[in-house]
Amino acid sequence: MTRTSAPGPEVTYRARPRALLVAVAAAFAPTLVVPASAHAASTKAGTRITVGSGETLELTETTTACRLTIAEGGVITVPDGYNLTLTVNGVETGAKLAALTDGYGGAAVAIAAGTYRGTIVLTVAEATDLAYSDLTFPFRQAIYVDADGVDEAKSVPSDVRGGTVTDTSASNIQLLSNGESFNGVYVTGGGTYTLTNPKIAFDGNGRCDFIGYGASVVGTGEGTTLVLDGATINNVGVVRTAVIADATANVVVKNSTLHCADGTVPAEYPTAGTGDTRYMITVPWMLGLSGNVRTTNLLGTSTRASFVNSTISSEKWGALSVDGGSYCTLTAINSTIANTGGQGYGSYAIGNVTEHFLGCTFDVGDYALIHWGASAHYGDSTAAAVAALNESLEIGLTSAELSGLPVKSTVIDSGRFMVLWYAAGSVTIDGGTQVNTAETTFMCKAVAGTVTVDGSDGAAINPGNGVIFQLMDTDRPSSVTVSGKPWKTETIGTYTEPTGSPTKSSSWTTTSSQSTDAKATFTDIALTGDLYNSVRGGGNASLQGQNLTVSLTGSTIEGVISASTAKHSVSTITSAEYREISEVTNTASAVVNNGVLVTLGAGSTWTVTGTSYLSALTLASDAAIEAPSGKTVTLTVDGTTKAITAGTAYTGAITLTVA
Repeated sequence: MTRTSAPGPEVTYRARPRALLVAVAAAFAPTLVVPASAHAASTKAGTRITVGSGETLELTETTTACRLTIAEGGVITVPDGYNLTLTVNGVETGAKLAALTDGYGGAAVAIAAGTYRGTIVLTVAEATDLAYSDLTFPFRQAIYVDADGVDEAKSVPSDVRGGTVTDTSASNIQLLSNGESFNGVYVTGGGTYTLTNPKIAFDGNGRCDFIGYGASVVGTGEGTTLVLDGATINNVGVVRTAVIADATANVVVKNSTLHCADGTVPAEYPTAGTGDTRYMITVPWMLGLSGNVRTTNLLGTSTRASFVNSTISSEKWGALSVDGGSYCTLTAINSTIANTGGQGYGSYAIGNVTEHFLGCTFDVGDYALIHWGASAHYGDSTAAAVAALNESLEIGLTSAELSGLPVKSTVIDSGRFMVLWYAAGSVTIDGGTQVNTAETTFMCKAVAGTVTVDGSDGAAINPGNGVIFQLMDTDRPSSVTVSGKPWKTETIGTYTEPTGSPTKSSSWTTTSSQSTDAKATFTDIALTGDLYNSVRGGGNASLQGQNLTVSLTGSTIEGVISASTAKHSVSTITSAEYREISEVTNTASAVVNNGVLVTLGAGSTWTVTGTSYLSALTLASDAAIEAPSGKTVTLTVDGTTKAITAGTAYTGAITLTVA
């Protein structure tokens, strides 16, 4: 069928005739069921509807009007099993979320009081109620797609401006919303759907990005493939996410621009936030961040999301995220990943996720990656590497698209750090990747974080504060349980810095590698900077100890590698001091429970620039330890001076002193 969508251009909307209540024809011949308490009047200009204070208007099918007036206390309802959406001149509007503390977790919406004028469509659609945990979210969306194609009965056609919509694709459409928690396109059921050149702009809060309530685009369900090509999405609002991939779906975004900006947090939300994902609408401040919307989120099991030749940015919080899923894969190729508000991360990884970044540009406020258990790779977008991912991840790039992608190196510019580890996992850096951080490059919070850097093709690490790797105790305050609120926890904990000297553990071994070591491995690279291990151990934070293992092959490093004592500039950290998280200075100190094991492999040289305390040192037959020009370096082991001899291994209380 064909319809004209005022005030936009003609729309071709071809879908199977499955609609029960939502039919485009209703826009021209509405049926109005008005109880005696409400009023409707027809004029030459069209139907005018008034709902007075204390009055209830029940609509049983889609209705149009030229004016709608709802007084404070007036209510419009629909039968059970249906939901209501108001559009004015092709823009979803008026939807107001209930408070977070109501029985639906704030999921329900109502049409706000006010007077609306223009081409008014009140769409009565079949309900799309989706569960997350113990909450139910009543989704409303402009276009609902399942295995059979577009389902008009669950869609709001009056929000679709311009373009063509079919059962397999939509092109050149525009979706606008200034109400709350309205979704744009929801694709599920195992089919393939392509959005070409959509323009989506939503202004108003969402409610839950762990299911995508209020997101512009959602692709979900096993076998579902959703492709966005040439999309422009600009959202403003709390968790008004641009793209959600969930439940084993495969979502591909190419040649697109996605941006999300913060909204206004509801007054009833706890000041310090919550870690309860049913209600979490601000970034946990314990990450050292603020913000209330991330641009994408990847959920579910084995879900895939790939971004090619695109720009993905958030004001704060995060641009790309994998949260609430497991064994997912996030990929970005020749894309720009940014935070525009001075804080935020490029990507978030939790749940044994794999993340690939080839030929990408990062311009982030705080972290390129927050690491909660993942495998992440940063490298060049070579033809072979891109083709391999295209095949293995079913990205669907054609041979012409593959050949048209230029080979680029990844460039990371971060206002603070590159990686923050809160759980064990790996990071690989190769190709011509350039890492430029204003502060420490790699920040590891007492977990087995590993980083491998191959500089043979020009990869470089440039820490702005001169610290390449910091292994330290966690300074993340924990959440506390609350009662009388729907959210189970509030993030109102406090971190208090330990005082005094650490207690030597009788069970921890510092002189040999342990499975829980943090590891930094460098090959064919020239490094300038320091590496520190300040973990206290001895029972502090339930740790007996943790080692830092540093290995170099064919590489040079100029700096300090040492056990240390780390200190924050404040003794306690609460939500008011959230920017102090991860901010420490180091004093090189003798090893207690924080072993530092250094291996200088073939062709490697360490120029020691300051006193360094180790627990093991191994030199290959052609490795060397030097001092800066005009100085000398001295090695002692357990207090005894030793010659620095290539091909030798040393263990014990090792001190390298520069004089």
